[in-house]
Amino acid sequence: MKAAILIQGWYRRYMARLEMRRRYTWSIFQSIEYAGEQDQLQLSSFFSFMLDNFTHLNGSGPDLISQLLDPVVDPWLGRETCYELIPVAESYSGPRISFPLSVSHTNSLVNAFKEHQTLHARYALQLLWETKKLLKQMPNIVHMSTSYAKEITICGDLHGHLDDLLLIFYKNGLPSAETPYVFNGDFVDRGKQSTEVVLILFAYLLLYPNHMHLNRGNHEDHIMNLRYGFTKEVMQKYKTHGREILQLFQDVFSLLPIATVIDSKVLIVHGGISDQTDLDFLNSIERQKVHRTNIGPHYRRAVPRKRHRGLSRQDSGSSSSSSSSSSSSSLCSSRTPSCLSPRPCSSPPPPTVPFSVDGLQVPFLDSLASLPPPSPPRVEREWKQMVDVLWSDPKPQDGCTPNTFRGGGCYYGPDVTQRLLRHHGYQLLIRSHECKQEGYEICHGGNVITIFSASNYYEEGSNRGAYVKLGQDLLPRFYQYQVSRTTRKLTLTQRVRAAEGSALRALQEKLFSHRSELLTGFLPFDHNNTGFVSVSEWAQVLETVLRLDLPWRTLRPHLARLAPDGSVEYLSCFDYMGPGLHLPQVTPNLAETLVRYRTDLELIFNIIDKDHSGLISLDEFRHTWRLFSGHLGVALDDGAIDALARSIDFNKDGSIDFTEFLEAFRVVHKLDKDH
Repeated sequence: MKAAILIQGWYRRYMARLEMRRRYTWSIFQSIEYAGEQDQLQLSSFFSFMLDNFTHLNGSGPDLISQLLDPVVDPWLGRETCYELIPVAESYSGPRISFPLSVSHTNSLVNAFKEHQTLHARYALQLLWETKKLLKQMPNIVHMSTSYAKEITICGDLHGHLDDLLLIFYKNGLPSAETPYVFNGDFVDRGKQSTEVVLILFAYLLLYPNHMHLNRGNHEDHIMNLRYGFTKEVMQKYKTHGREILQLFQDVFSLLPIATVIDSKVLIVHGGISDQTDLDFLNSIERQKVHRTNIGPHYRRAVPRKRHRGLSRQDSGSSSSSSSSSSSSSLCSSRTPSCLSPRPCSSPPPPTVPFSVDGLQVPFLDSLASLPPPSPPRVEREWKQMVDVLWSDPKPQDGCTPNTFRGGGCYYGPDVTQRLLRHHGYQLLIRSHECKQEGYEICHGGNVITIFSASNYYEEGSNRGAYVKLGQDLLPRFYQYQVSRTTRKLTLTQRVRAAEGSALRALQEKLFSHRSELLTGFLPFDHNNTGFVSVSEWAQVLETVLRLDLPWRTLRPHLARLAPDGSVEYLSCFDYMGPGLHLPQVTPNLAETLVRYRTDLELIFNIIDKDHSGLISLDEFRHTWRLFSGHLGVALDDGAIDALARSIDFNKDGSIDFTEFLEAFRVVHKLDKDH
């Protein structure tokens, strides 16, 4: 008996430790993901401001700012039958489709994608054109009824996980009049088969327009696609007509409906709501005009011409210093486009420090707070309403506050949910937007359901996917799954260990990329330069600099060594990581900056590289870096930038392969380098 009690106690302690590891692993993944989205929104706000206020650098050279965000408008693409000009070679062995689509067409498309075939550019363009025509006829808020089918299936984020989509169809049935679906946004980005996922969804939308519905997510957005992979994927799969296909994807994404309502009782939106959400107003807006939800509305005509060449003394005096890691509270000014709720926020504006690039007063991101909004009130309101619906997250406490963790949307409490449901006579809100370990979560007293359909989102075995079915009783029934070829063979401990290792690796990269800031933070606690601080001081510095809201004391054994007296050797935080390649022309200061902001730079370069060739000119490289260094608040010598530009023009043709260049500044694990 005593032996049984001892074994039981040991097992409970073992499972408790395993659960603790599982929870902090999840926290690391989620915190780093949201920090990346926050950086994305801050960078997007920088783009928006530059687009609104400048046309030319020094009155000469390429019109770099207008290139950043304006989409390519190809006259050839404006013709509805443009795809007919694209020949299909006899050697093409992929699926051939014609319109109107039939069940055999969609079946052949699904089967071809299972075999890793690519749909020909002609058919892809035609499919997108037909989808665009259909979506133009659809309202912003689509209404469905369970009276026509026994159940309606609602799926959450797929993020390019084709295997998850195919598993859903296998378990639940292909879309049809008897098996209607709602897919709640974020079909693309992050995963490697986003093109296949979204083309399948569009095909079924055309086949069953009354039984297949697609809501827009925050990743159905041009700038998000540039950063998180969809743009790159399309250009790799369609090397000849990729630009035209991308342009049509942008048009189609902007036409996707915002919400779906089932039986006038269940509201389905991607992110959620705010205390200012007005569904009647949302139903009246021209949704296709909101191409980018992570950048505020901009109207260059509204900007006085004198501001094109620089800011006035009053404006420049109120600009402020910032970096991508600046406090997210700066996003909450009631006058900045990054404030994603129309109500005023309590955060005071940061101190002001102007930055000059060749005589131009280039504002930092936070200086947006000091500028009056250039947009007409209705357009500003339309954009804010869209952002709240696509970016917001629920919270357990009452009230509505800016979502500073993501950097966009808001946190809405049970009272906000209850108020909106009661006002419209609804009984349930279904949303997605957040990865959940079990694939779904119920909160706000059963009034809010989060559904997420991409399993193994962060790492193999990290989470299940799920979908939810509603019958005529409107009672939710959840179905979980996990696509895996290897996870089933692993024990629970092995799965936790694999996910934990991946999460800690990502966190170590984050520490390395903020090395200078962290070392500066440790100095006040290490007066004698011993290299040691207390555990509490170490944890305090990491949280102050990184703002990831993680259990640093629990994570300490995985990140830094302890001295015999119990103090932390803080330099050991950086022992595990290093830059991918050493370039002798790059100073340590510049190298660390490039390591830290390589993702943002890659996004800017991708925008400039209109033909997605991977090459940009030396002048474009110099101008981009000067503008971006202004945004970062990093003082770098122009001579160093020029020397760097010349050194990476390997074949001396005046162009830079920026993909190869940025790869040199990817943070890598030292064990990987040794191998």
